[in-house]
Amino acid sequence: MKKTNIFYWVFNGLFAFLMLGSAIPDILSQPIAIQGMHVELGYPTFFVPFIGVAKLLGVIAILVPGFPRLKEWAYAGLFFDLIGATYSILAIGKPDWLFMALPLALAIASYYFYQRRKKLKEAGATDQYTRVAVA
Repeated sequence: MKKTNIFYWVFNGLFAFLMLGSAIPDILSQPIAIQGMHVELGYPTFFVPFIGVAKLLGVIAILVPGFPRLKEWAYAGLFFDLIGATYSILAIGKPDWLFMALPLALAIASYYFYQRRKKLKEAGATDQYTRVAVA
């Protein structure tokens, strides 16, 4: 369980840091965010801060303890954001889509260890309950 917790927090921390780092310029409508999403990809400018706030809320949800259903939705939303960004970059023919492998890999690793950690906690709770009930 200890190794799983360490891996979970390392991958979760890196993933959250990366997503937060991409959310802040979006929320503030920084020129680099407008350039990437509006000028290059063609999304409307009002979408840039919206997606930034959505990413920020997702990051908060995956970092705050508890709320397993909310975490599932947050992971899904952040993963959809990354898949959508990767597809959008591919669609305009930029070679930058390869850069998206890192955040996608972090998302997958973070979610994998989140699920593994959750199962180990549930198994531990079941074992404790079984031992108490039998004793």
